[in-house]
Amino acid sequence: MASSFSLAHSATFLKNSIFLRRSRALAFSLHLSPFSTSSAAFSSDKLHAVKTPRQPVAATLLELGGLKISRDEIVKDDPTNNVPDSIFSKLGLQLHRRDRHPLGILKNAIYDYFDTNYPNKFAKFDNLSPIVSVKANFDDVLVPADHVSRSYNDTYYVDSQTVLRCHTSAHQAELLREGHTHFLVLGDVYRRDSIDATHYPVFHQMEGVRVFNPADWEGSGTDATLYAAEDLKKCLEGLARHLFGGVEMRWIDTYFPFTNPSFELEIYFQETWLEVLGCGVMEQDILKRNGRTDNVAWAFGLGLERLAMVLFDIPDIRLFWSTDERFTSQFSKGQLGLKFKPFSKFPPCYKDMSFWISDSFTENNLCEVVRGIAGDLVEEVKLIDNFTNKKGMTSHCYRIAYRSMERSLTDEEINDLQWKVREQVENKLKVVLR
Repeated sequence: MASSFSLAHSATFLKNSIFLRRSRALAFSLHLSPFSTSSAAFSSDKLHAVKTPRQPVAATLLELGGLKISRDEIVKDDPTNNVPDSIFSKLGLQLHRRDRHPLGILKNAIYDYFDTNYPNKFAKFDNLSPIVSVKANFDDVLVPADHVSRSYNDTYYVDSQTVLRCHTSAHQAELLREGHTHFLVLGDVYRRDSIDATHYPVFHQMEGVRVFNPADWEGSGTDATLYAAEDLKKCLEGLARHLFGGVEMRWIDTYFPFTNPSFELEIYFQETWLEVLGCGVMEQDILKRNGRTDNVAWAFGLGLERLAMVLFDIPDIRLFWSTDERFTSQFSKGQLGLKFKPFSKFPPCYKDMSFWISDSFTENNLCEVVRGIAGDLVEEVKLIDNFTNKKGMTSHCYRIAYRSMERSLTDEEINDLQWKVREQVENKLKVVLR
């Protein structure tokens, strides 16, 4: 089984900046794509992030690998802090370390593949702190300074130098510096995101890295980059067959800041092409910065939720966080691909809301406000109409779907939520309701 890094061993707790120095990763996925390019970035003069309403949470102190972290050090009054209580409450839950949870079952199935095909080669890290430095999260994996993912609209900032990791790649550089040449990193990652059945602000990723020495490719008849790319594709095609069976596959050339060349693997599954993961040959600059001047390496990243939703027939990403026994009792350790049987068919309730937007308005900020009030009772926030009048003012109309996966919501409850949403949207986002 996996050898876990204890956070007590892997991090130094800094009281002032509250960041645990260990960050690990190079995931290529944010559900699959590492960085959303659809969200508008905040300009540099708007560092004051939009604050979502604080929901009360039961715990004010959590423990990660033996380190105690208080709420006030994560959800705090800092001009750059945009972490709500709803996100703090997810820290430390580590769904991927639960052997009877779909994410844990999938994780262990991937571990089994690497243990079988690469015995005693890949070190495994699944207990690393999600609180990392901006440098580790972005700079160390060559994310450009002006990339949209760095904005306060897309990433949860604890302070100006500390974030909740938005990909497991935040740990890659340090692992390389420590001398690791074969490793898998898995953990919970955090992104401010839209609200629908496949997006959630907390999800889980796995990254894999393999480093080659000159002796590995010399005499192969190919150069180092081609050698690594061919080995990468062979490895990941085998992983896809391990998880999905004898499926048709295809490789798509793509772009990532941290690999060149870069690829996406798609499989033909259930009569549709499905993106499985992103990968590529690591940029030489990353290796050189971390003491690997003469090496080449490959890396891949995948999103567990997307694969688990397909393998287990789970229709809504919110279900992964359910504690309802009608959900949790359906899965067993080591049983990959057991099909989820829906236990509720409660209808959604739709509420529309129209407003004139301001220059600083973004949909991610709207979703944060709605989620901060309704939590997991909100199923979807969808733009259904927009127009610009003769005065140049732009109006958006959003349809909010409320639905619990576990019970029927009352009209009174939904109306109360909607009035609170309207009030907070107007106050927090500086829009004018219509």
